[in-house]
Parts: sequence; structure tokens; C-alpha cells
Amino acid sequence: MNLLSFTLEELTRILETGYGKGRFHARALYREIFEKGSLDFGSAPEFAVSRALAQSLEKEISVEPGQVADTFEEADLTKFITRLSDGQKIESVIVPMNRYNTLCVSTQVGCRMGCMFCETGRMGLTRHLDVHEITGQLFNARHTLKKPVKNVVFMGMGEPFDNFESVLAAVRVMNVQQGFDIALRHMTISTAGLVPGIQKLAAQNLPGIRLAVSINAPDNETRSRLMPVTRAWPLDTLKTSLSRFPLPYKGTFLFEYILIKGVNDALMHADRLAQFIHPLPVRLNLIPCNPVPGMGFESPSDEAMNRFSQQLVAKGVFVIRRWSKGRSVSAGCGQLGRS
Repeated sequence: MNLLSFTLEELTRILETGYGKGRFHARALYREIFEKGSLDFGSAPEFAVSRALAQSLEKEISVEPGQVADTFEEADLTKFITRLSDGQKIESVIVPMNRYNTLCVSTQVGCRMGCMFCETGRMGLTRHLDVHEITGQLFNARHTLKKPVKNVVFMGMGEPFDNFESVLAAVRVMNVQQGFDIALRHMTISTAGLVPGIQKLAAQNLPGIRLAVSINAPDNETRSRLMPVTRAWPLDTLKTSLSRFPLPYKGTFLFEYILIKGVNDALMHADRLAQFIHPLPVRLNLIPCNPVPGMGFESPSDEAMNRFSQQLVAKGVFVIRRWSKGRSVSAGCGQLGRS
């Protein structure tokens, strides 16, 4: 029984059913393991008069976040590689922000979306991650690497909506206040545009959770070439699903646009992108392409990025220019899986 897979309510039910105990001891377990990162929960005051319970739980409970096999640093950014119990490896990135760290987590070993600008997409899909393998990345970031993390973005290896149930369960575990205590408004799930996943997320009771969409082209022809998922769910279908998504008051979508020299960086692309976005409430992350060996894609010049950005702003789009972080350690957007 891997504790990293359960919410506090689920753990409480397990203790009630299997051990005749309840929330009192469940909260103690949660505090010691999730909040403190201590595996020696038997020494907690709540177990002082319940040694038999502690010994029994120690035999049946495991906390297996995966082994941090390697770390790579660029300035304050940290990429770490986790070796899972079957020997597979995944990559996670801790990104420094102004006042806190954001953890970029993986949801699959590899990915089957096949996006042409993405190293992970070239790997194909090996397997989905279990819940504890997703939450384990947060455990390792905080308790193994000692990095304070306030935000979690599901933007690492894999397509989150292709592993929907495990991702949803991981969100609920991370959100437990007595444990990791990541607020829903500090979690962002990114998708390549899997419309069924967007629809399923819309049906969940997760007020405030952020939805990001990797757009990367304003027309189906260009986007299909870059992102094969477009053939199943073209842009008009995607836009319809977004228009029906229950955003909170003054909430916005996050769009990610990887700018690729000579492919999607012309001013006409900016005009069409603005047309596609309207009237959706969108904050657009404009990101220079991180070249993937063998694909022939190049980053645009700063001048070209400025022109593209200014054209969007003139059309009323809220644009955030993202300079590449972690490129030297293959931790940038589209580079995970190269190590």
C-alpha cells in the first residue's frame, strides 16, 4: 500500500476498515510523511500508545517516490531524473520564480502524441505513471532535494489527459491541506488538445485549477504537421470545448505557443492566432523553440519574437514572453527525455 497514492479521506477509510482506527491516526501519518517527509511515523505522539498499530502499518505501508538518480543545474533551475521501481526513468524540473518554485511533473514514460518539436514525443509511449509515481516527484522535490515548491504544472513528459485517472487522483492527493497542501489555483494541467480530457476535467469538482493548451499554430494544416492530435480534434472542436469549460470568475486559459523559425512565426500566423483566441480569455505564453536534434527546427531571432508578440498585443492578446530556461541541461520546453 503506497501511501503516496491516497488522499487523507481515503487513508482514513483504510484505517477504519482494516485497523479499527480513523482520522486521528490518518492525520498523523499524513503530517509525518507528506508534510515532514519523515518515514519514521511510529515515533509520532499519536502512536505512542499504539505501538502495535505502528508496527503493523510499518509492515504494510510503503512510501516509494522513486529514486533520484541524477540532477542537473542551470543557475537556480534544477532538473532531476527519477528511476522508477521497474527501472524506467522520468524527468522533472524545478523552476525558480520570483518568490517560489514551480515543479514541472511528468505523467507518462514517453508520450504517444508525436509532436514534431518535442523530444518526449519522439520516444513514443512506454507506459503511464501510477499515482504515487506522479506525487512522488513532488515528494522528492520537497523532501529529497529540499526545494520549497508552491506551484505544480503537469507539463513534463507525457500527455496528462492520456493518463487522466492517475493525474486526477494525483491532483487530489497534492491538494490535501494536511499533506502537500498545493492549492488548486496553483496547479496547471497542460494538454496538446485532447478534447475528451478537457470535457472530463470540466465535469470534476476542481474549482480554480488551471488549464493550459499547447496551441503552436493557428490553422489546422500547420498544426497537424506539428501536432498530429489536430487530425482527431481540429481547432474548431478544441475551441468549442474551451468555450464550455467552467472557468472561475475572471479566470483565464493559458495558451502555449512554441515559435519555430519559418514554420509558425509569420505575422499572418499572429493575425490568425488572435482571431482564433477571440473571445476566449487567454494568457499566451510565447516560447522560442528549443531545437530537437534531427528535426531541423530553429529558434526565431529576438527581433522576430518581438514582431510576433507586438502583432498579438496590437490585436488585444495578453502575451507573456518566455525566455528559454534550462536549455543547457535539456530541461527546456520540448527537451525532456534527452538525458
